[in-house]
Amino acid sequence: MIKKIVKGKQIFAKKAQPATEADKQVITDLLDTLKANRDACVGMAANMIGVNKSIIVVSAGPFQFAMVNPVITKKSGVYETEESCLSLIGVRPCTRYEEIEVDYLDQNFKPQHGKYSGWTAQIIQHEIDHCNGVVI
Repeated sequence: MIKKIVKGKQIFAKKAQPATEADKQVITDLLDTLKANRDACVGMAANMIGVNKSIIVVSAGPFQFAMVNPVITKKSGVYETEESCLSLIGVRPCTRYEEIEVDYLDQNFKPQHGKYSGWTAQIIQHEIDHCNGVVI
């Protein structure tokens, strides 16, 4: 179900709680909401729809995928950039890494390990920041 985007820094004020299989509907809602906002958005975290769980969804080209309880395990190639967010007004400077590795559960709660670079890595870092209570 498409959910309303929560606005303001307060939604990122605390770290998200680990997600469980009881949160499967949140994954569906996030993917639906991401698809509905694809003209202005390439990723979302659960707190953007008012759910304080560690779940993100990412749009990579024609594909959208979920990452449950994601943790960046390796990063390299630091650079400075600017990002915007549907929940926040304006553009903000931030530090990102060109290449990352992430451990996470997929939407079926199966363990995964992924290596990401470039734009996809940047999106994932942005959304994981949301889960960790970091405001860009």
